[in-house]
Amino acid sequence: MGQSSSSTPSYTKGGDLASSFEKFFKDFKLESKILSQETITLIETHLKEGNLQRVISAISDSLREIDNAPLNIAVTGEPGAGKSSLINALRGVGHEEEEAAPTGAVETTLERISYKHPKVPNVIFWDLPGMMSITFQPQKYLKKMKFSEYDFFIIISATRFKESDVHLATAIKKMKKKFYFVRSKVDSDLHNARRTKPSTFNKDEILQRIRNDCVTQLQRANMSDTQIFLVSSLDLSEYDFQSLETTLLRELPAHKRHIFMQYLPNVTEAAIDRKRDSLRQKVWLEALKAGASATIPFMGLISDKDVEKLEQTLTLYRSYFGLDDASLEIIAKDLHVSVEKLKANLRSPHLLSIEKDDESLREKLLRYVEKFCSVSGGPFATGVYFRKIFYLQNYFLETVVSDAKVLLRKEEIFKDPVDSGQAYLLQNAGNENGKSEAASS
Repeated sequence: MGQSSSSTPSYTKGGDLASSFEKFFKDFKLESKILSQETITLIETHLKEGNLQRVISAISDSLREIDNAPLNIAVTGEPGAGKSSLINALRGVGHEEEEAAPTGAVETTLERISYKHPKVPNVIFWDLPGMMSITFQPQKYLKKMKFSEYDFFIIISATRFKESDVHLATAIKKMKKKFYFVRSKVDSDLHNARRTKPSTFNKDEILQRIRNDCVTQLQRANMSDTQIFLVSSLDLSEYDFQSLETTLLRELPAHKRHIFMQYLPNVTEAAIDRKRDSLRQKVWLEALKAGASATIPFMGLISDKDVEKLEQTLTLYRSYFGLDDASLEIIAKDLHVSVEKLKANLRSPHLLSIEKDDESLREKLLRYVEKFCSVSGGPFATGVYFRKIFYLQNYFLETVVSDAKVLLRKEEIFKDPVDSGQAYLLQNAGNENGKSEAASS
């Protein structure tokens, strides 16, 4: 399969394809890359050699690893520190929902408790009892809590980090595991300061004072190189949560970043863009794998199988970005608008619906392909053919991303329904990767 012939695409341009591959992944920041540099280099090498069988094998292995990667996150701290609130916020679960972690200042158990993400079951949060709640020493505590199963630890405190927190962090460090200090409930600190000293209230000064106090405590315990993250579980878009998110992504193994990004709440445009970038890489890899597997260029109309795949893809994207029907019902209720009005201001719920009597679904999909290519500049990469379905997946992804950003600006919900044109794609055109002049099917 590594040889070209008169009936196959021109795979002799392995250098061109390798160059396109390198450029595509080079444009992503480290915390957004879902392939390790070692894997990227391996695939590039196979592309340059024209060894398509090894390209397919390497991509298949990578996608399998990415899709099946488990992520176990341990959250520990003293009773009342805000462990359950943070776990619920990260899972996108309200405190009163049935699957919520119970909140309160009393430790409800001396055993670890697992909480799966409702949409991404591979992501599991573990609520660990604080060391002050039990009589174990740090090493015995970690052994009982099965420390080896976690990808990283979040040590959380709502006041000052205690000696037990430092001892635990030291034990985790000796076992070569990652840990992060999170100072919670900073919104409560600010609220109390504003009420008690309204005339001298200064938000930035208070936050810096809290940070300095935490740093001083850790310096006294010989942990001066440890970063502190100030967060509020009631508003993850504020304070240091985005910095914590970036740090976690950078330090996670590349193949686990995708699953981590998909579960993160869509609280900022940066978080939405990261999620989009992760999915774009997956689409590109799947497209490259399919193109390299082809013995003849993919031609013809969109098949029934393609339509079924697109329906599944759109459902998945809408779920990842909180735009599935169940989520929209909750959002509409919170905004005191009907679901119909909410959907009227979004594009993604209507992508696969027929709006014109004289246009079939396949004709509509082909129109989407033309729109996407007119904005993005054409095919994904030089030297290989890609099926139309992959252009449509990218079009669907950009549409869902645009809708997710609309929901961040909730006041836009009350405007007249948006035009269904491609203006939203134009604003993202400068970020599109893989522009080339290769033939598309």
